[in-house]
Amino acid sequence: MTLVSFRRTSPVPLMASAMLFVLAGLSIAEVASAAPNVLVIITDDQRWDTLGCNGSPYLKSPNIDRIAAEGVNFRNAFCTTSLCSPCRASILSGLYAHAHGVVNNFTDYPRDMASFPKQLRSAGYETAYIGKWHMGENDDSKRPGFDYFVTHKGQGKYFDTEFNIDGAERKVIPGYYTHVVTEMALDWLKKPREKPFCLMLGHKAPHSFYTPEPKYEHAFDHISIGYPATAFHFDGQPEWFKTRLTTWHGIYGPIFDFRKKFPDTSPESVADFNQMTRHYWATLLSVDDSVGQLYGYLEEAGILDNTIVIFTTDNGLLNGEHGMVDKRTMHEPSIRVPLVVRYPGLTPVDQPKLIDEQVLHVDLAPSILDLCGAEPLKNIHGQSWRKLVRGDAANWRKAWLYSYNYEKQFPYTPNVRGVRTQTWKYIRYPHGDGAPDRHMAELYHLPSDPAESRNLIADPTCAGIVVKLNAELERLLRETGASPDKMPLDEGIKAELPDLKIR
Repeated sequence: MTLVSFRRTSPVPLMASAMLFVLAGLSIAEVASAAPNVLVIITDDQRWDTLGCNGSPYLKSPNIDRIAAEGVNFRNAFCTTSLCSPCRASILSGLYAHAHGVVNNFTDYPRDMASFPKQLRSAGYETAYIGKWHMGENDDSKRPGFDYFVTHKGQGKYFDTEFNIDGAERKVIPGYYTHVVTEMALDWLKKPREKPFCLMLGHKAPHSFYTPEPKYEHAFDHISIGYPATAFHFDGQPEWFKTRLTTWHGIYGPIFDFRKKFPDTSPESVADFNQMTRHYWATLLSVDDSVGQLYGYLEEAGILDNTIVIFTTDNGLLNGEHGMVDKRTMHEPSIRVPLVVRYPGLTPVDQPKLIDEQVLHVDLAPSILDLCGAEPLKNIHGQSWRKLVRGDAANWRKAWLYSYNYEKQFPYTPNVRGVRTQTWKYIRYPHGDGAPDRHMAELYHLPSDPAESRNLIADPTCAGIVVKLNAELERLLRETGASPDKMPLDEGIKAELPDLKIR
């Protein structure tokens, strides 16, 4: 295959533009090489700060860091509903959860809904998904938009997961999940093809219950971690923070089975927290190895510079902040996600960029389609960050909407509605019956308080800010089609553990 340097910049579908290349004397193989390939790697529950390039003092990630060092690091990337399935649906669709309908972890992506893989497939791409899909809890069937599809039911297991191989057979594939899906991805990438490809790889790591592969099990034993500074700062905070301390999502609870006897409020219980955190980090060492293998293959095959490589996650994770060990809330560790992108057509490898503007999961689909020159999705909430990376931030968002709906299966977090700007974060907890909120709201000035340790909601000097942000929240709800705002009734923070099958 002869590689050509031409790259389409206008949103012309590949198959339509192919005729132009043929008329110019290029072969079908040369046409395929002119369109960039796409590799999207998605982890599960990965905090923004668990990468070397994002400042982790302990966790080294040289392969993921290389993507950032040769591309773009979006330092303010966020999910709009911090929950696995809604995030994944937003990545595919460019829509907020209330629009795509996947508002919990039990609803599948609508089969008739548009997505960027469907759009690329229509434009002449060969598409594949391998790994954790996690939409439609007990359904591992092949999904529309993909030529090749490998997944499993539910969460999968760190060792010896049963996969459904392209709808043809189910079988347990022995080995550590991260390496199993990486090998499957490499096998698929190595198949001969005359079309550009789009491959999405879904990792289980670092989702609970955190299980490192044996060689990394003790990688962080020498590090003493301790609870974060805000773990016990409850003055001026909503009362429900304290209520959930001893629950499944609280710091005194079972903390994903690392604490066998709970609740445990003793100082010695920090040892369980330390072990949990060490194992969480250790699962990511294997992910970095995986990225290195994929990167190495693309380089060896001579297609690295014609491939858009994207590394991200579905949502972040609270690890003790505000006494919490989960996501779902709108606090910064929960909503902020890693996002690094390498593609010389976006920025030359010797001119890496750091982007501070707020980008969202809903921006991934339009950005990928824009870079590939494919037909854009219609009536979506996201926008392409291609112009942003190239220095045009004139019309970029100044504020965005966050939402989460109370779950009966995980009754530890109220309904959440909020707005974040570059400077302020405003969080409300509506009850769901249209009556006034029953939980205290939260207001943080992010530049002076990045840890969100001082809730300013009752500060009289901030009253005007609250009025403005509440108006902005209502505006965003209207403009994104979420008004009237539908949500379940908040039934309160409860102590019972979730069903074993859905943990």
